[in-house]
Amino acid sequence: MFQCSRRSGFLNKAFNKEGLGGSTARLMRGEITYCQWVSLMEGDYRKYAEESGICLPKNFSVNQIFGKALLAKEINRPMLQAALALRKKGFTTGILTNNYLDDSTQRGHLAQLMGELRPHFDFLMESCQIGMAKPDPQIYRFMLDTLKASPNEVVFLDDVGANLKPARDLGVVTILARNTNTALQELEKVTGMQLLDTAAPLPTPCKPSDMSHGYVPIKPGVRLHFVELGSGPAVCLCHGFPESWFSWRYQIPALAQAGFRVLAVDMKGYGESSAPPEIEEYSMEVLCKDMVTFLDKLGISQAVFIGHDWGGMLVWNMALFYPERVRAVASLNTPFMPANPKVPLMEALKANPIFDYQLYFQEPGVAEAELEQNLNRTFKALFRSNDEGILNTRNVREAGGLLVSTPENPSLSKLMTEEDIQFYVQQFKKSGFRGPLNWYRNIDKNWKWSCKGVGRKILIPALMVVAEKDKVLLPEMTKHMEDWIPNLKRGYIKDCGHWTQIEKPNEVNEILTKWLKTDARDPPLVSML
Repeated sequence: MFQCSRRSGFLNKAFNKEGLGGSTARLMRGEITYCQWVSLMEGDYRKYAEESGICLPKNFSVNQIFGKALLAKEINRPMLQAALALRKKGFTTGILTNNYLDDSTQRGHLAQLMGELRPHFDFLMESCQIGMAKPDPQIYRFMLDTLKASPNEVVFLDDVGANLKPARDLGVVTILARNTNTALQELEKVTGMQLLDTAAPLPTPCKPSDMSHGYVPIKPGVRLHFVELGSGPAVCLCHGFPESWFSWRYQIPALAQAGFRVLAVDMKGYGESSAPPEIEEYSMEVLCKDMVTFLDKLGISQAVFIGHDWGGMLVWNMALFYPERVRAVASLNTPFMPANPKVPLMEALKANPIFDYQLYFQEPGVAEAELEQNLNRTFKALFRSNDEGILNTRNVREAGGLLVSTPENPSLSKLMTEEDIQFYVQQFKKSGFRGPLNWYRNIDKNWKWSCKGVGRKILIPALMVVAEKDKVLLPEMTKHMEDWIPNLKRGYIKDCGHWTQIEKPNEVNEILTKWLKTDARDPPLVSML
């Protein structure tokens, strides 16, 4: 599962010399740590060099040589993809690796690699944790016991031939994995599954029951719920309507793995966050102040804000009104459109048929009654890919509702599992649609507040990701954003509708992680003089 450069020449001869393997075997069994091993190997290498008449340079360092090799380790992505495909089809998968207790200054690299691999496999067996190492025959018996399998039910791949023989002697099917393509071709024959040239599988989503949940008191009677994963610079994920922190289920692990502390928030009115009934509680000014308090209570001075739909509107306003709290800002689908003091926003909405559904949402109680009547139907009708759409946001008032043209029992979208749908159903049973719909009921108040920011530009790192086939937040709406955000970076996702994070999770993750690593890792230091 790992790829790394190999030792050569003098290092190989010295490493394989009788007597030198003893300390390495102890390292792999967990009897000593990496730093202890380095100290022993330094002496052994110098002694071997002296005996061989080799003059080592003064700056010769086992730690530097092996440290560089270990830092060059990376995950073999095609092999991981094959393992994911097999697991999805019901195969039990595991990693059996000769590994060591890493107490070096670079130990975070190994922790990150293993942390990324661990969730994708049923078992992770590390030699240093179980006290035995390949090619000792007993480790293969341990493997079979752990898998609860007989030898003829197991396929074992390794890039070291000597590690295959003891497994083969037990009756295990073995494959030499020095060449990835050749190994996967053999694995295809053994399993009967296509593993090469397949589309990338969906990222592994996080499960609510596996997450760390937190609650932040905002003011008396109001709290915000969030889930958290990872360490590093803080990234706040802000969802849209009618969603949940769970809408980021494919992004949370990926962004955490990229080296960030991910905080996916249940926005006010949703899920386990408070849902006060007052409309004014959901004005953009109040919602942004809530997010500032959220950061304050968690002791976070600055965070990256990433939003989708209404969450996108919120994060642009955070960048406009509280730039000192925003390390970087990104929006999925939702454009930044500065307020026009001459044209009230409500008038602009009335002039655009696409937004007729927002006018339908204005009267308290009307849309609530329709959307809450059958939550299963509501979410199955809403959460669909761009080519499965059964909703029309135009002429909603004239039609008498948002769902009138949808079946009573819509089919399940390819984007969702029944379990996913039921999660949203249970979340909205808690406090219904009033809070979420109240986000739409502050149009005039939001416009007046936004007018205070007219003339300001957003000069902090910013990213706009558009979805080609979003029928409401159209890509062309972002056309003039560079006038107000001159350093804007862009992402474009083809053949994608409104529910970007779940329709194209691989593409979203790739765009966000690349941008975060380049633009949001460390804020630039600019002299004030």
